[in-house]
Amino acid sequence: MTETDLVVAVLAGIIQGVVEWLPVSSSGNLSLFLSVVGTDPAVATQLALFMQIGTTLSAATYYREEITAATRSVPGWRPRAAYAEENALVSYIVVATVFTGVVGIPLYIFAVDLAGQLTGGVFIAAIGVLLLLTGLVQIASESVSMGGRETPTLVDSVLVGAVQGLAILPGISRSGMTSSALLFRSYEPPAAFNLSFLLSIPASVGAAVLTIADAGGLPGISPTAALLALGISAVVGYLTIDLLLRVVERIPFWLVCFVLGALAIVGGGLVSVAVA
Repeated sequence: MTETDLVVAVLAGIIQGVVEWLPVSSSGNLSLFLSVVGTDPAVATQLALFMQIGTTLSAATYYREEITAATRSVPGWRPRAAYAEENALVSYIVVATVFTGVVGIPLYIFAVDLAGQLTGGVFIAAIGVLLLLTGLVQIASESVSMGGRETPTLVDSVLVGAVQGLAILPGISRSGMTSSALLFRSYEPPAAFNLSFLLSIPASVGAAVLTIADAGGLPGISPTAALLALGISAVVGYLTIDLLLRVVERIPFWLVCFVLGALAIVGGGLVSVAVA
């Protein structure tokens, strides 16, 4: 591993560890960073999905009590009472994860193929457009949220799972889209974010496995650099998740999406002009 690879791995781990919890697209922002430092757009897309393994460990550790409780309820799960209060969390995770795969796998194939055909500037600008779209969704969800709900239903599971599948596209925020969908469904913001982060665990593992299978191994990165980046993202993610859950109640993250999206579009345009 070269000195440059070391620096990129450390910075990538820090970026993933922080932005995973923000509704501003961790994969989009990590793809932007990797593209800026010279990574091929298709490889950047794959690496951004693979890097979610680190913050998956953070989420699993942070939500260990909820995961333990859900695991213990599995033996008593019954189809006729799938969404009774004691079974609702397990049913939500399973059904939503299935629909994430149904939507996300075809989009992943499309995204990697499309990214491979784009130049660096166009790829960056495309991520900017998707960041702006995420911001618009967040504004809409804030304007209609009524609050009051905490227990997921079958409709919630299908809707949130399908929406999460869209986040396979770099620039579409997984946490932003899923939490917005839950806010649309009248969930309290804390419950929406907790359900969103819990669902990120199986989704992130699935995205990483899909990426490794598609790339035939680690996508464009050495094993040493991969372990370093994942370790840093896991530690940073665990240290920041609680803080950012509190911050998210005070900052309009649609504004962050708009700023980052606009910068990406302008920057992508400048890169395209420079290359031309």
